[in-house]
Amino acid sequence: MLKIKSFHLFFFFPIVLFLQFTTSCNTTEPPSNQTLTLKLADVSCTEAWLQLTTSNLQLPAAINILKNNSVTQTFSLSTQDSLLYIDSLMPNQSYKFKVVINTTNNPQPTTNEVLAQTMDTTSHNFTWQTFEFGQHSSSVLYDVAIIDENNIWAVGEIYMNDSLGNPDPTSYNAVHWNGIKWELKRIKTNACGGVIYPPIKAIFAFSSNDILFAHIDGSISHFNGVDFTNDCSLITQLNGSANKIWGISKNDFYVVSGNGFIAHYNGSSWTKIESGTVLNINDIWGVKDDTGNNLIYCSAYDFGSGGEKKLLKMEKNKIGEVNWAQNKELYTCWFNTPHKLYAGGEGLFYKIYENWKEEVISHYFIFRVRGNGLNDIWTSGGFGFAAHFNGNSWKIFNEISLVDGNYIGLTVKQNIVTLVGQETRKAVITIGK
Repeated sequence: MLKIKSFHLFFFFPIVLFLQFTTSCNTTEPPSNQTLTLKLADVSCTEAWLQLTTSNLQLPAAINILKNNSVTQTFSLSTQDSLLYIDSLMPNQSYKFKVVINTTNNPQPTTNEVLAQTMDTTSHNFTWQTFEFGQHSSSVLYDVAIIDENNIWAVGEIYMNDSLGNPDPTSYNAVHWNGIKWELKRIKTNACGGVIYPPIKAIFAFSSNDILFAHIDGSISHFNGVDFTNDCSLITQLNGSANKIWGISKNDFYVVSGNGFIAHYNGSSWTKIESGTVLNINDIWGVKDDTGNNLIYCSAYDFGSGGEKKLLKMEKNKIGEVNWAQNKELYTCWFNTPHKLYAGGEGLFYKIYENWKEEVISHYFIFRVRGNGLNDIWTSGGFGFAAHFNGNSWKIFNEISLVDGNYIGLTVKQNIVTLVGQETRKAVITIGK
C-alpha cells in the first residue's frame, strides 16, 4: 500500500511582487517616441498578472503601480517588457491598474488604464457517494475520466468471482457509470503483450465517443462510442505501461512512462521525445499557450527512492527543466495558465515566476492535483486525503478519508469530482457533486 503519513512542513512568507524595490528616480527627459502599454495577462480570485510593454524607455527606470488610482508598489524596471504580479486582492472585485514612470517630468509618462475583474470563489459544498469493487485478490483503480454526470469511466484491475462463486483469474480492467449504476467492463486488446484483457493504467477522454485507454502491456485502445480499436505499435518503445495520457485530440496526444519515456502521437505515427532523464515520469499536463502551441509539464521521480526529482517543461516538443529546489518527493503536476504551476508529492506547492510556495494542508502524500481553474482546484492522496481550493481557501474533506488506502487518481469536470484508488484490497471510487 502506497502511503506516507507525515512530513516536515516549511512555511513561506507571502510575496506581493517579484521585482526588486527601489526609491531611485529617472530624471531624464523621455524621448518623444516613448511608449508604455499595460495589458491584463491573467487573473484569479486574489491575484492579477499585468503585462507591461515599453519602448525607448531609458533603463533602469523607477515606476509606480497604481491600483484604483493609489500607488500600491514602487520598483525599478530593468527590462523593456515585464510581467507584473500583484496579490492580496479580493474575490469578485473590480480593480483599475495603471503604471506611471516615476520622474521629475510633468506630466509623468503613464500607461493606459486596465480593468481587472477578479474571479469569484467556487463552492465547498459537496455531497459524496463511495463505491467499492472486488471479491478476491487485490483490486485497484488507477485513473478516471468524467464525460458528464451520467458518463464516468474508471480504469485499473478488478477481480470478481465467476457465476459459480469461484475466483475468476481474469480481471475486469474498467468500470463505467451510466447515471444509474456501475458496469464492470473488460476492454480487449489484440493480445499485443500476450494478454487479452490486461489491466489499464491510464485514461483520457475528449468526448463520449473519443476516449483513450493505456493498458499495462503498453498498448493503447481507442473508444469511438461504439467500438474499441487497439494500437500495439508503441509496445516496442515502452518499458511497460504508459503512466499517464494528456492531449488535445486523438490525433494530438502524449503518453509518459518509466525510464523518462515521452511519446507524441500525431494521428498516424508515434514520435519519441528525448526527456533527458531515465526517471519514471508519473504525470503529465498541458495547455495551449497564446501562440497555439502545446505547453506541457511532466513530473519525474522514482517513487519511494528518495533520489533525484525533475520537473520537465516541454514547448514545441523541446524539453527543458524547471527548478525544483524543495528536496521533496515529486509525483504530480497541474496548471491551466502559464503563470501559475502546481506540483505535489511530499506536500503540495505552487510556483509563480521562479518562486515556490507550499500549501500547508496535508501530512499525507499527494498523488494527484487537478482543477477546472485557479478558483477550483482539487488534490488527493494517502489515506484518502482530499481537499478543495475555491480560489481563496482550502477545505479538507475528512468524511471521505480511507482507513487503509489511497486516492491515486483524480479528475474534475464542472461541478463533479471523482477520486479513485484502493481501500484495503478493494478498488474504490468516490464521486462528489
